[in-house]
Amino acid sequence: MTTMIREDEIRFDARDGYSLSGRIITPEQPRAAVLVSSGTGFPKGFYRRIALAGAERGYACLLYDYRGIAGSAPARMRGYKADIVDWGRLDFPAALDRAQALAPGKPLFTLGHSVGGHLVGLADNAAKARAHAFICVGSGHWGRHLAYYRPQVLFFWFAYGSACLALKGYIPPGGMWGGTALPRDVFLQWRRWASRPGYLGDDFEAIGEHCFGAIEAPIRSYQFTDDPIATAGAAQDILDLYSAASTELVTLAPTDIGAARVGHSGAFRRGAEALWPMPYDWFDTMAD
Repeated sequence: MTTMIREDEIRFDARDGYSLSGRIITPEQPRAAVLVSSGTGFPKGFYRRIALAGAERGYACLLYDYRGIAGSAPARMRGYKADIVDWGRLDFPAALDRAQALAPGKPLFTLGHSVGGHLVGLADNAAKARAHAFICVGSGHWGRHLAYYRPQVLFFWFAYGSACLALKGYIPPGGMWGGTALPRDVFLQWRRWASRPGYLGDDFEAIGEHCFGAIEAPIRSYQFTDDPIATAGAAQDILDLYSAASTELVTLAPTDIGAARVGHSGAFRRGAEALWPMPYDWFDTMAD
C-alpha cells in the first residue's frame, strides 16, 4: 500500500515575530511528528530525503531555515543581526510548536544535524519532545577535529572568515565556505565557541539562561568515523552537556551503511539511504 505524502512550503513566525521559511512533509494520518533542524549554513531542502523516509513511516516532518539562512535570509546580509543563540531561543522553539501542530496529541521528536543538536539545549520548550536524535552533532572546538582538518579550519576561522567580514560584512557562499551566506554574528559566535575546549559550554555565563542540564528525554547520537568535525570525542562532549538525559553514542563506519564516505554531511545525501530508517526505528520504540 502506497503512503500518500504531502509536501507544502510554509511561513511561520519565530518567537519574536520574525518570518521563517518551512517545509512540511507529512503522511495523511501521521502517528507522530518530527522537527528536523539543520546544520549551520545548510538549507532546509538538504534534509528532504531523510524527512521523506520518515513520512513514509508515518512521521510528519517539519524542515525550516533559521533566520539569516536560505529562505529565511534578509534581502541584504551586510549589517544583519542574528546569532546562534537566536536560532535556539527564538527559531527552534517556534518550529517545535509548529511541528507539534502537525500531529496533535501524538508524540513529538527532534532530529538535528550538527548545530541542530545544540539548539535543543537553548529552547525553553524542548521538554515537549519525547526523544532527540542527533546525526553528526559534535563540539565545534578545533582541537576535537581530525588532525588533517585542523589547519584548514583554523585558516577559515582566523584568515578567510576575517577577510570576508572585512570585505563583505558576512560570510558569502563559495570559496572555503560551502554553505549558504552566513550572518556576521553567527560566524563570530561560532568562532568564539570553537576556540574554547568546552565549546559553547564555556560560554554559558555569557549565554545566560539555557536548559542543557534540564533535558531529560533520551538522546541518541549517530557519529561517523570519517567525520572530521563531529568526531567521537566531539560528539561525546556535546552529549555531556545534556547531563540529565540518558544519552547513547552510536559510532558507524561509512561501510556500515554501504557508503564509501560520509564525512560531516554525507548522511543526508544519496548513497546513505541505509542510515535514514535508523532514527525512525528508534522513535518507533517510543511512538505508541
